[in-house]
Amino acid sequence: MPRLNWSDIDTVLLDMDGTLLDLHYDNHFWLEHLPQRYAQVHGVSRAMAELELQPLFQNNAGHLNWYCLDFWSRELNLPIRELKVEIADLIALRPHADTFLAAIRDAGKRVIMITNAHRDSLSLKLERIELAPYFERLISSHDYGFAKESPNFWSALHADIGFDPARSLFIDDTLPILRSARAFGVAHLLAVREPDSRKGYKETEEFEAVDSYQTLLEGL
Repeated sequence: MPRLNWSDIDTVLLDMDGTLLDLHYDNHFWLEHLPQRYAQVHGVSRAMAELELQPLFQNNAGHLNWYCLDFWSRELNLPIRELKVEIADLIALRPHADTFLAAIRDAGKRVIMITNAHRDSLSLKLERIELAPYFERLISSHDYGFAKESPNFWSALHADIGFDPARSLFIDDTLPILRSARAFGVAHLLAVREPDSRKGYKETEEFEAVDSYQTLLEGL
């Protein structure tokens, strides 16, 4: 488990899905619930639905459209936000994430959420889990027009909030995003060991990873 030198960190940048919230909700929606509802609405088999959806997923992964509910509503002719509400009871906080958020806020750190989630998805989750009070800002990549995978996102974020990359910690469950942050100069980077509670540990390659938010608070 990584040990942070908190005296070197002024700003904490945090992803939402898979980092603060259990990624099981999102994985279940895109891999199970959406194909099933697509099949029902469009009168095709589940297998055919998956065949039709798979190339769309592959072509848009890692780009802003992948995270845009408006894009998918148009592309699939489905009310995506309403479909996400149907399984909203699966939205859940990762263990001790709220304890971690309260502690770093109370320690005087700048705490800022940066998520690729569409504003409609963000608002749905904030209705279920009270996260907003912990943050100075809640920033969606859609606000800037660039996904976090893009260097343009980091330039826009820097221009917006004026953070010092050398004195910032960023936690995210997506490795290409962590690499984009590293290229921009963010000095303290952590992946997430188990973003989806149903899928077990994930290989985080060159990045140290968070197992327990409680342990991460040592030395704060």
